Amino acid sequence: MLAIDEMSITDAALDQMSATPNPRLQEIMSSLVRHLHAFAREVDLKPEEWLEGIRFLTSVGQKCTEFRQEFILLSDTLGMSALVNALHDKRATADTTKSSLLGPFYRQDSPTLPLGANIAGKGKGMQVVIYGRVVDSAGRGVPNASVEIWQPDDEGWYDLQLQDPSQMDLRGRFYTDSEGRYYLRTIAPTGYMIPMDGPVGDMIRAQKRHGFRPAHIHFLIGAPGYREVVTALYLSGDEHIDSDTVFGVTESLVVNVNHNDPAAPLPNLPSIKFDFQLAALAGDAMLGRVGADPSQIVKKAADGGH
Repeated sequence: MLAIDEMSITDAALDQMSATPNPRLQEIMSSLVRHLHAFAREVDLKPEEWLEGIRFLTSVGQKCTEFRQEFILLSDTLGMSALVNALHDKRATADTTKSSLLGPFYRQDSPTLPLGANIAGKGKGMQVVIYGRVVDSAGRGVPNASVEIWQPDDEGWYDLQLQDPSQMDLRGRFYTDSEGRYYLRTIAPTGYMIPMDGPVGDMIRAQKRHGFRPAHIHFLIGAPGYREVVTALYLSGDEHIDSDTVFGVTESLVVNVNHNDPAAPLPNLPSIKFDFQLAALAGDAMLGRVGADPSQIVKKAADGGH
């Protein structure tokens, strides 16, 4: 019989997992166990500390609903979402728009709207037009590409956080024209503090972090035959542009609001111009989402993961 101690336990656990029929599952779980055990040895983890960690993760799960995803928020604030995004980008075989976070407020059933429509039904604030093209790696327009957009309002709130989260606002899905062009109207968002009324908020306060995200607008861009792009545009000048609490900002995604753009499709409005670039599929998964609609995660968990 193997004597179990602080060193031999790792090999014992790995040996029991060695018959896992799914090779990728075996690779992931074996590495997880090795690193988790090494972490516990490195910090000399105490029983009460491990139980506190279990309590924290239990609280994270209990905070999740069909309108709120605390685990995605935890992943974001630990930099895990940004890391997985970076690994996904690295696998692309051609140039593509840099990924950013899907975040915990995505909804999969945004209304489909005609080009030029206004997604700001209730939100107030400065009206802007966002326009540009969706192009391939050679700069050719991608026709009929899906452009999903969602964002907070001028006070930093998403529709999922308001009194009736079943009502959608500041969301929409558009399709590019025959030359890959898109344009839409919305309001300029403001930066905001992440939800701080749950266990992730407790963690942020314990770490003396400010908890703020700079003003941004989310996009999910896709077309048949191309890798999906999950990204966001960040408004320059925000005081937290260099210290985003979820590590989503990349220089190439920082944009300016132009108050005098004669090329804008609605020249009477301030504008944001941005061209999204898609890379062709090359045997990898099309989706690049580090996250999902909160209601779908809850539903899948209730269905036993199927």
